Amino acid sequence: MTETRILAPDPAGIIEAAAILNAGGLVAMPTETVYGLAANAGDDQAVAGIYAAKNRPAFNPLIVHLPDLAAVERYAVLTPAAQTLAARFWPGPLTMVLPLRAGARLSPLVTAGLSTVAIRLPAHPLAQALLRECGLPLAAPSANPSGRVSATRPDHVLAGLAGRIDAVLDGGACTVGVESTIIAMDGAAALLRPGGVPVEDIEAALGQPLLLPGDPATPKAPGQLASHYAPEAGVRLNATEARPGEVLVGFGAVKGQLALSETGDLLEAASRLFHVLREADALAGPGGAIAFAPVPEQGLGRAINDRLRRAAAPRP
Repeated sequence: MTETRILAPDPAGIIEAAAILNAGGLVAMPTETVYGLAANAGDDQAVAGIYAAKNRPAFNPLIVHLPDLAAVERYAVLTPAAQTLAARFWPGPLTMVLPLRAGARLSPLVTAGLSTVAIRLPAHPLAQALLRECGLPLAAPSANPSGRVSATRPDHVLAGLAGRIDAVLDGGACTVGVESTIIAMDGAAALLRPGGVPVEDIEAALGQPLLLPGDPATPKAPGQLASHYAPEAGVRLNATEARPGEVLVGFGAVKGQLALSETGDLLEAASRLFHVLREADALAGPGGAIAFAPVPEQGLGRAINDRLRRAAAPRP
């Protein structure tokens, strides 16, 4: 079990938090909305650590926190409408789902393999200071166990995650107290989650209504489709050996052409999942198939299996 340290909201605390993040660790940081569980968004293993700490059951996209628009341009494409919202609401409690920039160095666990990325510029001075000190894009879902109430104070973070994360940067109580509003901006502007910025204010800035959940044209929330960004090859699960024409992806005692983890380590398997899916798809080739060895339905295994079931689901 990790000893979770409380870091003071001063230059020394910020420097220590940045060092932990650069070393691949996990730090709960304050934002104006809720505390976020931050990790280097370009480090597969660090991002997998977020899922492990939160016991998060599915690899849904994570929000990437950045300090300024110059940083956003390195990872995402700002459409004209997105630039309008950025000028009005950033930094602040607004997240925009934007087209992923080609060559962006983000872990596919952050984007869940999608061609979009969720971006936010937090307004909290400590979050801004930490982002600038560490120089990293930070993936930071709410700092609480999956399915539990979001944390708005350091003691809330410790109640759920003490011993699972490296540190909490103590910023006191969050001022907004609800998560950011999420708007899809990779097509027609659509509301994915209400939050800290009122929908009416966003619509006023855009000069048009948002598509709302339930509208036929509204994109589904990322990661919710049964068949979700599956590889070209067919996928078979719980395989102990390959059938003719299959690429076998091993785990633990089941050996294959590729492996999620030869030692049966779920953290390693999670960090490698999307990379292995792509590699296996390339090896399988047109009309080919991929077989995955069984992965335990526990801890991070639940999230891995959720993604594999989506990959194996019947295609629309």
